[in-house]
Amino acid sequence: MNTLKISQALLIYLFICCIGCNSPEMSNDEDTTGVTDTEITIGSWGPLTGPAALWGTIMKGTDAYFKMINEEGGIHGRKINFVFKDDAYDPSMTVPAVRELILQDEIFAIAGGVGTAPNMAVKAFINENNIPWMTPMSGATFWTTPTQENIFTTFPLYFDEGQIMAKMAVEDQEITKVGIIYQNDDFGKSGLVGVKKVLEEHQLDFVAALPVEVTDTDLTSHVARLKESGAEAVFLWTLPRQAAIILGSSAVIDYQPQWFASLVLSDMALMYDITKGAWEGVYYTYPMKILPNDSNETMVRYRQAFNKYYPDDRWGTFAMMGFASMEPLIKGLQQAGKDLTRESLIEAMNTIEDFQGVAGIPISFSPDNHLGTRSMVIMQCKSATEAEMYGDVVDASYDPAELLEMLEEY
Repeated sequence: MNTLKISQALLIYLFICCIGCNSPEMSNDEDTTGVTDTEITIGSWGPLTGPAALWGTIMKGTDAYFKMINEEGGIHGRKINFVFKDDAYDPSMTVPAVRELILQDEIFAIAGGVGTAPNMAVKAFINENNIPWMTPMSGATFWTTPTQENIFTTFPLYFDEGQIMAKMAVEDQEITKVGIIYQNDDFGKSGLVGVKKVLEEHQLDFVAALPVEVTDTDLTSHVARLKESGAEAVFLWTLPRQAAIILGSSAVIDYQPQWFASLVLSDMALMYDITKGAWEGVYYTYPMKILPNDSNETMVRYRQAFNKYYPDDRWGTFAMMGFASMEPLIKGLQQAGKDLTRESLIEAMNTIEDFQGVAGIPISFSPDNHLGTRSMVIMQCKSATEAEMYGDVVDASYDPAELLEMLEEY
């Protein structure tokens, strides 16, 4: 081979190496993708349109939170560049959105991402790239069972919600006839399994367990079947608009069981409004000991920030989640220091212990445990602006791995 050919071969080899080193799919001990001297680029996705658009307010809350942090000086002199995309709660749209975030926008980390099915569609790709992912907005176990190096979550497990509310219904209220309407995917089925585990321990079973699809809007037959079953309590694991349809249809046929709702329906003021007051009396799980309109100094600051950046949107639980859920990420970024890499962020997140943000429920992570909490409270809606906490903070007790085996049966 002559000198020219050797030189050409060497140049091609170096060029390929450079491409490999710069590829977002490669990781090393000093991965600073998405970090410059002045910015940290963080990405997210969720439903700003479509059947679950009400949940998109979570992303707006996160955006307002990051803007507030930037106004206050940023993180070690860097401002957060938050890039978020609308996937309409459709996994087929989530996939290209996340590929664009990673391959084109070159994000450093992920903040949120709404929905079990959408997030599952992109989880493997995110893990392949070892991108730090702070709290997928989903209570499925797939993010933390088993522990995954790059994923941290503070979102309560749907299993745990089901268990905690079912114990209350069966043991405290001595209800024996239980029904459930659940979204026909891992989100809804996880809630079903959590409730079912408690029922089995008390030698009970659902008198009705009715699946719904995301696109379902006529639920009159579901409600009729619930009434015929004699269910005294009904658990709701659905989209907000479907929950409103269910309560409206129930009122028409004078069916008034005790309703129990998942955390995903915990924006009380919103639910009260879209159900025209029928949400009064509903019990629901809640990841905080504080309501959005509380006079707590931090809550007031968050509320003012959201109203400043999204004056045409309504402040409520979902917007507040966008702030509260990302407090541990900000703490991790601060602890990671000026020389920020993906690896240093993950290391910093693993040192967070008993962190109490505005929610008032401690969050802890370690290298072996990235599920920040299994604690929550149960609230009961009293009016459009008032809720009452049932008891105190409750800790879940079941082994998620055991319930995951039950889920696989569905």
